[in-house]
Amino acid sequence: MANTLLMPKATAVWLVDNTALSFDQIAQFCSLHPLEVKAIADGESAQGIKGMDPIMTGQLSREEIARGEKDVNHRLKLLDPKVRVPESKRKGPRYTPLSKRQDRPNAILWLVKNHPELKDAQISRLVGTTKATIEQIRERKHWNSANLVPMDPVTLGLCSQIDLDIEVQRASRGQPAAPAAGDTLLPASMTERLEPGDEAAAEEDKELDADAVFAKLSSLKGREADEDEE
Repeated sequence: MANTLLMPKATAVWLVDNTALSFDQIAQFCSLHPLEVKAIADGESAQGIKGMDPIMTGQLSREEIARGEKDVNHRLKLLDPKVRVPESKRKGPRYTPLSKRQDRPNAILWLVKNHPELKDAQISRLVGTTKATIEQIRERKHWNSANLVPMDPVTLGLCSQIDLDIEVQRASRGQPAAPAAGDTLLPASMTERLEPGDEAAAEEDKELDADAVFAKLSSLKGREADEDEE
């Protein structure tokens, strides 16, 4: 980003009022016409504009002004800003380098298979593609579908793991949780026919059948009596 003077006309007003710089020097520094600077000095222009001190804003040094006042041919130089203001990020699909664009279909296929909960808009944000391409890959109508291989977009460098996790969390909100293993309920038709402990009680009844026990004891006693008579 090019270094430019802030509020040039207000700066020119201050320089006219507070320095002995020539009109040409002020005009060159403030990107104005020399006649406009002369009009400012004569009070015919920039009326009501408050002068802005370029020294206070860090755009011009006192030493540079002094050099200009001593040499009428000296051209004032704008100081480099001490603070860099970051440029605002452009809203829109993520930019993908040319070298990685060929991997996007594989990444889309991976996301479709491993995270079906993601919406097309979310996939588009992650890998920088269009909804039309995502739909073609979902429906296997992409021109290169036969050769596509699912590949993790994080591994490919198309998005970060943090970005992927955020989109997955957003997509998972409001979805019903899957039942835990062993928590599956039996149909009502089966539970109505069962009473608590039915199976265990049946086994106990088989083991504690009184008639069977007495019959077995009688048989044993009969054998003992026969042995005594012999």
